[in-house]
Amino acid sequence: MRIDPISVAFVLPCLNEAKTIEWCVGRAREALALIEKTYGLTGEVIVADNGSTDGSQALAEAAGARIVAVPEKGYGAALMGGFREARAQYLVMGDSDCSYDFVEALPMIGKLLEGADLCMGNRFKGEIKPGAMPWKNRYIGNPVLSGILRLLYRTRIGDSHCGLRALTRNAFERMNLSSTGMEFASEMVLKSALMQMNVAEVPVTLSPDKRGRPPHLNPWRDGMRHLIYMFLLSPGWLFLLPAAVMFAGGALLLGLLVATDGSEPLRIGGFRFGDHWAIVASGALIISAQTALMGLFALVYGYREGYRTPGRLATMFLRASRLQYWLLFGMVLIALGFGFALRITLGWAESGYGSLEAMRSLIACSTVIVIGAQVFFSGFLLSIVAGNRSRHSAVL
Repeated sequence: MRIDPISVAFVLPCLNEAKTIEWCVGRAREALALIEKTYGLTGEVIVADNGSTDGSQALAEAAGARIVAVPEKGYGAALMGGFREARAQYLVMGDSDCSYDFVEALPMIGKLLEGADLCMGNRFKGEIKPGAMPWKNRYIGNPVLSGILRLLYRTRIGDSHCGLRALTRNAFERMNLSSTGMEFASEMVLKSALMQMNVAEVPVTLSPDKRGRPPHLNPWRDGMRHLIYMFLLSPGWLFLLPAAVMFAGGALLLGLLVATDGSEPLRIGGFRFGDHWAIVASGALIISAQTALMGLFALVYGYREGYRTPGRLATMFLRASRLQYWLLFGMVLIALGFGFALRITLGWAESGYGSLEAMRSLIACSTVIVIGAQVFFSGFLLSIVAGNRSRHSAVL
């Protein structure tokens, strides 16, 4: 039984692909014919041209594609420009270098019709033809980056960098994608995981690039950009975990040093820790507080932008969080720091300004004062990130 026609758009980014664009458009049109026969869906092929100077546009148009000029440079910019111009509910993306056979997108459309928001191709479950992928990408880059993705985002995606994928227009609009470079592919996968979208995978074949020139992709540069982007959208691993480790170590060391009488060195095993280690511990505490606050800002920004959903604890925290509470807590910490410092100073005065054996305690007082100032001003910044609201639950 045929269903009402719902259009499908194949979007191909293009930058000087004269040698391969005709074949790619042709295979995409063949895929559309099979999609219409199988699912009753109509479609079109869009070539998102990024400023080609080799006549790619005319060749693609002659092969049956609609040309969309995208002035902003970049792989992601080209795809987003094509997606926005598409008159389709289902969007398929793939490279214009003959590395993917667009006919293999047929089961992807099936997955979307079954309810998936995004369907990824998996080259490792399909086939990687000889010469199609350098050994460092096949055995190091892709497995490592995909493994890090699964660790950071708890997703089961096996091939996070496959260029052949399909998604619904609703998913594209919800993701609010913004990356203009190669990290666009990572942003799509990361946001789909953060937004708990329904992601499917199908096996695909990767063939050698037939353009006869070096690819636009730079494995080391773009691999690092993918890695950085994964951490940018994971404030728990980027900020909160390092902050917790630094805080635990700094608090333990400074606490033990302050508890040690006078200026006697702290002995742990065969190691001795003196006053200079109190400075190190203080620095760790201050950095950990600032790093944790940065992580909080990043989380709130993600909630506000809609690509991250707050959990139960985060929801409770934000509902209780107010600018005035942050200001009050910061002032209390500052007052406590100055109060203990004043107490030490008065004790020193009563002793006739003799030898002062309170260096570690003074360092601890200074640390509390600095952290209090961080908390005080961070309250304002958190309110700004939350939409210039004193109630931080505004992001929920």
